[in-house]
Amino acid sequence: MAMKHFGLIGFPLSHSFSKKYFTDKFKAEGIDDCTYELYPLENIDDLPKLLHSNPHLCGLNVTIPHKINVLKHLDWIEHDAKRVGAVNCIKVISQSPVSTAFSGELAFNNDDLWLEGHNTDIHGFDASLGPLINESHDKALILGDGGAARAVKCALENRDIAYKTVTRKPVEGGILFDDLTAKIVEEHTLIINTTPLGTYPNVDECPPIPYEGVTNKHVLFDLVYNPPETLFLKKGAERGATIKNGYEMLVLQAEKAWEIWNSNTVK
Repeated sequence: MAMKHFGLIGFPLSHSFSKKYFTDKFKAEGIDDCTYELYPLENIDDLPKLLHSNPHLCGLNVTIPHKINVLKHLDWIEHDAKRVGAVNCIKVISQSPVSTAFSGELAFNNDDLWLEGHNTDIHGFDASLGPLINESHDKALILGDGGAARAVKCALENRDIAYKTVTRKPVEGGILFDDLTAKIVEEHTLIINTTPLGTYPNVDECPPIPYEGVTNKHVLFDLVYNPPETLFLKKGAERGATIKNGYEMLVLQAEKAWEIWNSNTVK
């Protein structure tokens, strides 16, 4: 029985939710022909060499700093992943010369591997957020404008939810944290923190917003999951808001990756 290998690329890779999650999943579900490993990759241009030195790799998760630069190495990119310009999941398909000839599809640089790019963060965030909101949550504030915010923006756009980005430095169409008022907060009943503020061990930090504008009609969603209840979420709960951390989002995006890797279709 040939082992199927999956893993995570990024640099550095000190802590990995994905490795623990998939290792535990394989054990719990009796999946004994799969392994999940960490592949520290400082330069994304070394990806082809990594793939060819690990011929049993069937799928990869992608993390910082490669979610954007990996796109140039992919043969096909899913629509929403292309929209946000970031990929966090790659399906690796070995192509035999015969199948390639019949399909008419040639991999990048005529390689013998076909690489598909997906962004499962979009699915994970949307599926985790969905049960919490209703038609009254039609205006959102996105705190931060880094890579994680890209998936959030795409998911909100797919739901026709208008949003403003809140940052420390000016961005086009955004609001500065310093200019955020309680009235603006009150008018935007969905607030998503995409910054690392409040992540363990810095549990006494939180995004600097006027929390007095938060009401019991608000939903506060924090992409941080350690600690389970950040100061941002605690302050929201104190005002009666519905709160959610990022753990379920991670689980859902991991399961979506597993679904993609095990799909029999080639895009």
